[in-house]
Amino acid sequence: MQEFFFKPAGDGTYCVTGYRGDDKDVVIPDSYGSGVITILSDGLFRGHREITSVHIPDTVTNMGEFIFDGCENLRHITLPLSLECLWGYTFARCGIEEITLPDKLVTVPPFAFKDCKSLRKVVCGKGLKKIYSWAFAGCDRLKEVIRSDRVEISERAFESKELNT
Repeated sequence: MQEFFFKPAGDGTYCVTGYRGDDKDVVIPDSYGSGVITILSDGLFRGHREITSVHIPDTVTNMGEFIFDGCENLRHITLPLSLECLWGYTFARCGIEEITLPDKLVTVPPFAFKDCKSLRKVVCGKGLKKIYSWAFAGCDRLKEVIRSDRVEISERAFESKELNT
């Protein structure tokens, strides 16, 4: 069972504000009523340990804080090509092992991937300009970050003993 809750985002689009369910594979709808989904609200899937994969529609441009916090069994997520903005702690303490950041994403904020203990590989999109301090704090197994030489990396963005950029 998957049930989502929505609110208008003020521009004819909608924000997903809540989720109730127990499915392993979650599919977020791309629309509600006559509007498309553009925002995923803070804490949307927080603590849902049963989730192993999430499909986010390409209409989503903004993802809030703590969305996947504690989703320790989440292994597969494909970020939408339209994603422009992540907030801090979006993926905190989740189980992803590899992630590809879309080309429209410009920055990775502090603590976005905090304590993702299984994260091993990050592929940065062409539009990425800056990775902020502590963006990958506590990602102890992070070995590889594929990025352009033009990406500004703040001091202490990565704290992995095995990292090879």
